[in-house]
Amino acid sequence: GEVIVKLKSGVNKSFLNDKSNGLSLKKQVRDNLMVVNFDSALKGGIESTLAELNSMPEVEYAEPNFIYKIVKPITHKDIVSDLLKTDDQTYNTPVDAKFGQLWGLHNTGNNTPGGDRGVAGADVDALRAWGITKGDRSIKIAVIDTGIDYRHPDLADNMWVNDAELNGQAGVDDDGNGYVDDIHGYDFANNDGDPMDGHSHGTHSAGTIGASHNAIGVAGVMADVEFVGVKFLTDRGSGSTADAIESIDYATKVGVDIMSNSWGGGGRSQALHEAIERANAEGIIFTAAAGNSSTDNDSRPHYPSNYEVDNVISVAASTSADTLASFSCYGRRTVHIAAPGHKILSTTKNGGYASYSGTSMATPHVTGVIGLLLANEGRLNPLDVRNRVMQTSEPVPALRGKTINGGRINAYNLLTNTIPDRDEPNP
Repeated sequence: GEVIVKLKSGVNKSFLNDKSNGLSLKKQVRDNLMVVNFDSALKGGIESTLAELNSMPEVEYAEPNFIYKIVKPITHKDIVSDLLKTDDQTYNTPVDAKFGQLWGLHNTGNNTPGGDRGVAGADVDALRAWGITKGDRSIKIAVIDTGIDYRHPDLADNMWVNDAELNGQAGVDDDGNGYVDDIHGYDFANNDGDPMDGHSHGTHSAGTIGASHNAIGVAGVMADVEFVGVKFLTDRGSGSTADAIESIDYATKVGVDIMSNSWGGGGRSQALHEAIERANAEGIIFTAAAGNSSTDNDSRPHYPSNYEVDNVISVAASTSADTLASFSCYGRRTVHIAAPGHKILSTTKNGGYASYSGTSMATPHVTGVIGLLLANEGRLNPLDVRNRVMQTSEPVPALRGKTINGGRINAYNLLTNTIPDRDEPNP
């Protein structure tokens, strides 16, 4: 019952609030971008409504207000021993109690939750990377998702704090940015300043990116980072195109370095594409889950990971055995990189921990690794970062033809700009 309408410059929006014609203005997303309700009894369904609106001279385009959902994870209840064997310890190994289960950071071959046999070294090479940097609080990352449990003992120290709002008056936009009480971010699903996660999906992503190295629970790819919680997916895991656009624009306004996006669905949206382009214009990297439907994104696009914008980095999921996860989408021309995404242990709501599988779990690995790069070198051009991520990836035979470079992300290679030899087949 909702469509997104972009008006041409200088057009008065009042004609979109004509109830006698079956239209009513729900909200204004941007100066010329509106969400409009339509009465299907009068308009005859969404197809005829869109056709009518797109034929109007005042309208640049009209499209559905799609529903997006978390790239739904698979949960796992089985847990292995909390500690690494003594001979696996190195100087850079965190002392967090559950680090031994984080095969995506350090794969010993036998430390996958559930006891799956893995391949030693089939990880993001975090230990070597941490010899160069463990991150920096100057790097600001928006987790655009179901929110973040910002009270979680493994995440609280790495949350962004908007001091003007924290020290200001409740119910007042103290910093004048257009958002009231956005102390740790904003909730566009409920239109308030509290991005608390009632689902766990966003909190799980945040933990993989940057759970503190504090001897509690798990450790993130980054020990030091600043999270902005941007919630547009409800506690049931779904949200609209319009709310996604507002989330991206908010994160752009706040000045984040990276946006991490483990969600998708619906068709192609020009309005969402334009929001991602605005982020790209500000030099912000946009990591995106490739999807969990085991399909080829070259022929069956998955959004937002399929948008052809220079800052979009599409992420497939790999297993501890260095294979493409059975659920993962792939694409020789459309998926840029693979990362650990099977049986990934991380933080959940209410201070908890759980093991999930999905490209939703792979994406924050890539986000965190890129965060290490920016911490080490400063802001970089998003397209240059994407190319470097692919060029420095670890070649994996099982990924050949499944991603653009047939590789798994490698943090140490990325930081040192080491480009592995690739045994490419004869064309």
